[in-house]
Amino acid sequence: MKKFVNDPRQFVAEMLKGVALANPDTLRYVPEYNLIMRADAPRADKVSVIQGSGSGHEPAHVMIVGKGMLDAACPGDVFAAPPMDYVLETSKLLASPKGVLHLINNYTGDRMAFDMGKEMAEAEGVQIKTVLVDDDVAVADSTFTIGRRGVAGNFFVIKVVGAAAEAGADIDELVRLGDKVNSVTRTMGMALTSCTPPAKGSPLFELGDDEMEIGVGIHGEPGRRREKLANADTIIDELLEAVVTDLPYERGDDVALMINGLGGTPIGELYLLYGRAHEQLEARGIHVRRNYVGEYCTSLDMAGASLTLVKLDDEIVKGLAAPAEIAIRTF
Repeated sequence: MKKFVNDPRQFVAEMLKGVALANPDTLRYVPEYNLIMRADAPRADKVSVIQGSGSGHEPAHVMIVGKGMLDAACPGDVFAAPPMDYVLETSKLLASPKGVLHLINNYTGDRMAFDMGKEMAEAEGVQIKTVLVDDDVAVADSTFTIGRRGVAGNFFVIKVVGAAAEAGADIDELVRLGDKVNSVTRTMGMALTSCTPPAKGSPLFELGDDEMEIGVGIHGEPGRRREKLANADTIIDELLEAVVTDLPYERGDDVALMINGLGGTPIGELYLLYGRAHEQLEARGIHVRRNYVGEYCTSLDMAGASLTLVKLDDEIVKGLAAPAEIAIRTF
């Protein structure tokens, strides 16, 4: 497998250095802790919002640090939780009089690292609270979790919480908002191919040319089942059925619809999937009021996609519509 890589052990560090060099006026890089943070953070007038998780899911999370989004991200290696000391030192560096909010995707390693980092930072006087993200409906438990996984729906939690933090909301209000968004967000994904971690140099798992994995995790964890490849409409209909019936979403609901690429899917194919999902939702009497198509939470170079729905109300729409400034620039 051909990759742009030097020493695989330095892949994450070199990527983070590139992110920082491309955004010298807005971001600060602290290599000792894989930390990408806003250049103006911490600020005394806002809660600092921090995410961690593993690398390999870009643009989540280091590329969505900026105004109205995250104040900092301290990822671990590819598909690995950040070490506890990364969380501890990031929390201390981002300490604000208004507190620090940890956003944690529901994986065992992430939860352990953030729980220990939180406990140690609190012992040094840092006020910290937590929001857990677990939007994946594919499986009840997975290789790396007890309970549902946190996947692409994490974006919506970050966006709403980040907007409220920018507006000066206190930490209890941010926890309420984060939990609220997570409670009405559901996701399911599928894979057409595996992905190739730089340190491994070969696909993480084997998937035949005529096979697909339904319900795959963003670290390549097994999903609901492996079966013969189907056409695009059949695939998106299955993802949609699993997501819609889980909350459930009902006739008359307003929703945000995200079709998220997992790293190796052309944008044209994502829009093809979006078109079918949009039409099927309208046929159910569920109205798409906001849409997101592109790569938000990937799995390196995996060909595949996930579908996310968020049940909207005025409060959530306000957060989603608020301006944000992040490292990724499209023009």
